[in-house]
Amino acid sequence: MTAPFSLDDLIKLIETRALSPVDRSYTRTLLDAGTPRIAKKFGEESVELVIAAVGGKKAEIVAEAADVIYHLLVLLQAGGIHLDQVVQELGRRTQQSGLEEKASRPPSA
Repeated sequence: MTAPFSLDDLIKLIETRALSPVDRSYTRTLLDAGTPRIAKKFGEESVELVIAAVGGKKAEIVAEAADVIYHLLVLLQAGGIHLDQVVQELGRRTQQSGLEEKASRPPSA
């Protein structure tokens, strides 16, 4: 039986593919194109997830959510940010309710 695939596995795969030849790695192609291109692709995939969610078809939601997570991790890789940093921020935010956290922010201009 194979071990379950994890986000850590995906992160390691992205790190490995970042070093692969560009003609053999979509990840490398994205990273070489730079953060603006990766961010655009992340945005496109996010919109596709929203459309799938509105449509309510679970298989489409799962597929689009996988695309969003993958592109998010590539975007973080491009910025030199590890997922653990994001998880730590989420942990920090859970110290108070979302409503309390929003109320503590300075007013928008």
